[in-house]
Amino acid sequence: MNHKIFFILTAMAIQNNAFSQHTEKIREEARVQTGYAMELCKHLHKNPELSFQEYETAKRMADELRKVGFEVTENMGGNNVVGVLKNGNGPVVMLRTDMDALPVEEKTGLDFASTKTVDDQNGEAVPVMHACGHDIHMAVWTGTIRTLTNLQSLWKGTLIVIAQQAEEVSGGADEAIRAGLFSRFPKPDYAMAYHINPELESGQIGLVEGPVFAGVKTVEIKVFGKGGHGAYPEKCIDPIVIASRIVMDLQTIVSREINPLDPAVITVGSIHGGTRPNIIPDEVRMELTLRYYSEKVIEEMIQAIKRISITAAQMAAMPDDQLPEVNVKKVETPPVLNNPELYNKIGGFASEIIGQENIVKTNPAMVAEDFGKYGRTPEKIPICLIWLGSTSPGLMQQLKAEGKEPWPLHSPFLNPDYEKTIETGIQVMAGNVLGLMNE
Repeated sequence: MNHKIFFILTAMAIQNNAFSQHTEKIREEARVQTGYAMELCKHLHKNPELSFQEYETAKRMADELRKVGFEVTENMGGNNVVGVLKNGNGPVVMLRTDMDALPVEEKTGLDFASTKTVDDQNGEAVPVMHACGHDIHMAVWTGTIRTLTNLQSLWKGTLIVIAQQAEEVSGGADEAIRAGLFSRFPKPDYAMAYHINPELESGQIGLVEGPVFAGVKTVEIKVFGKGGHGAYPEKCIDPIVIASRIVMDLQTIVSREINPLDPAVITVGSIHGGTRPNIIPDEVRMELTLRYYSEKVIEEMIQAIKRISITAAQMAAMPDDQLPEVNVKKVETPPVLNNPELYNKIGGFASEIIGQENIVKTNPAMVAEDFGKYGRTPEKIPICLIWLGSTSPGLMQQLKAEGKEPWPLHSPFLNPDYEKTIETGIQVMAGNVLGLMNE
């Protein structure tokens, strides 16, 4: 069935229930909370913190929860903050926001731009900026919570919220889960999150059924050789030549071994070998990032990388005890797989709140997000990540006329339409929660 038709039918089906009777109240309360959320967003934007360093940000998120009556647990496996609000018998719904910023020097010229510089985990001074919209995510999360607490008479159930550390380095979700997110607190029936999208206009949301973000694995390849003087290559086995052959042959995995209908990316992002131009080294190290949606595809990619690496060394006459080592790093980010049932429900609720014309069916992306980890635990929680349009319609129209595109995520010039983006986010997410609670 066409997705637009399905959303319309879903919206029609819920018109007779309590949700459709309360949409105007949701919109009104969201408008009220937008001003508060906008001021919070400015504060967070001016005071960004890097992954695993979100100390003040976590305290602020905990304070916001206490203000509206949540039971708050801080330091859940690090800087993660969990809040619980019980409001009678009903579904359990979880909302996640991320908190960390990026080592980027801001160049927006905003009056609330970040000028902050901190020491990173290596002790190096780096500029910091919310260049991925996490300040907006926190503002929407807070505004949604405030909206729902002011409308508690309209829903029954339990609301669990988490302000998560270290999304940018894919570490926060793991720590929260290991610290007991789904054992110390009620198990969610549904979990939702946002991510801003500069390619969509503010006032819109983007929905993807199934895979929305790719899984990522990192692979390290050590290529061995027989070093020596650059003037006597015949007395050596050059690992740089072997590594070069590996890099070129890796390009055939996606183009010739993976089904063209299965998304996959292999990127050699780092290669290091040698110290001097006249010395053939003993070793070259390479680091790869692999992106995928299915477990079958990632296993095919890994096996092909091992085969190609070993074969390249054998062609250079390397002995069997000095063949390349292919190490798949244990830390990984799994794909974000939106639950089809929850996707359809959200489409129906959002149609009632912002209108079907503002819901865009978007394509999957090959970037990564650790929100997917919440859906891969033994609890198998249905999850849905929603794109939140963040470029003002006027600017979008101007850019298209000029043949340009909005500044992307992670850009030092990222310039979202803050107020409209935040208001839309609060309206839709509060509507989602209220709709799910009233099923």
